[in-house]
Amino acid sequence: PAAPARPAAPDFAGGDPVLARMAGQAARLFEAGVSLLVGGETGTGKEFFARALHGASRRADKPFVAVNCAALPETLIESELFGHEAGAFTGAAKARTGLVQQADGGTLFLDEIGDMPLSAQTRLLRVLAEREVTALGAAKPSPVDIRVIAATHRDLAALVAEGRFREDLLYRLAGARFVLPPLRERADVSALVARLLAGRPGSPRLSPAAAAALARHPWPGNVRELVGALDYACALAEGPEIIPSDLPPTVAAWRPDPAPPAAAPVRDEPPAGPLADALAGVLADPLAEALRRRAWNVSAVARDLGLDRSTVHRRMRRLGLVSPNHAG
Repeated sequence: PAAPARPAAPDFAGGDPVLARMAGQAARLFEAGVSLLVGGETGTGKEFFARALHGASRRADKPFVAVNCAALPETLIESELFGHEAGAFTGAAKARTGLVQQADGGTLFLDEIGDMPLSAQTRLLRVLAEREVTALGAAKPSPVDIRVIAATHRDLAALVAEGRFREDLLYRLAGARFVLPPLRERADVSALVARLLAGRPGSPRLSPAAAAALARHPWPGNVRELVGALDYACALAEGPEIIPSDLPPTVAAWRPDPAPPAAAPVRDEPPAGPLADALAGVLADPLAEALRRRAWNVSAVARDLGLDRSTVHRRMRRLGLVSPNHAG
């Protein structure tokens, strides 16, 4: 039988080569059932990355369920994730299907996994190990077929060391790890901007000055900040072209800290007379430089170079360096 077709690499706007290569590897691993852990700064597009992997896979027509672990109250997270039966706890008037089971056949995206409380981590580990979920109050588990992508901007290894994240869960989630590059390190920012603008009414374009302002900005909020800046600019633009005054002030006015002025190179002229010829062949030697700067004060030169006087004198003889005060 013919081998199954290799999954297509997700379509990431712009075409940064590092990100494209990462996406191709992640797509193959995801299709093979390997759990993925995606890291990166806030706003680098971790959920977009996960959605693109899902959309490029054979599960594209199945559910993609995104869970923000940091947004769920600790008292409700287990019920939200795993579901509950009617009467399982006070206020549970009717049964609820949990988010894990809602993702059956598709993809479960666990954003900010580092903020999940330990009690829920224990139950999630069992779900991932057994591929079945037991709702609160249920008598028996239900099987689930899910691909799992977890994301975080935190150092999970440090949380493990602090006892705030289960080490066995980390290894279960991190079948493969990917760290998305920040926007300032991507090679496709201009193409990304063009694509984001192309989908807007009127397809506005950037003036050269506005494009230069975007190129200067360091984008600490990454792609999320870029999208917000373009939303702002498109709302204020009065014509088909975005100019710098249409951009958010934080973007338009940003300037890098000025670099300290470079110190002017010291150009010591060699002394005139017979000594000039002697120095010409050894000018690159640090001893010759030090002697000229210290006006041939051997004690001072010895302190500067961390040598004793006898060593300085020996090197002077070897290089043929003679003080003009004793040339005769």
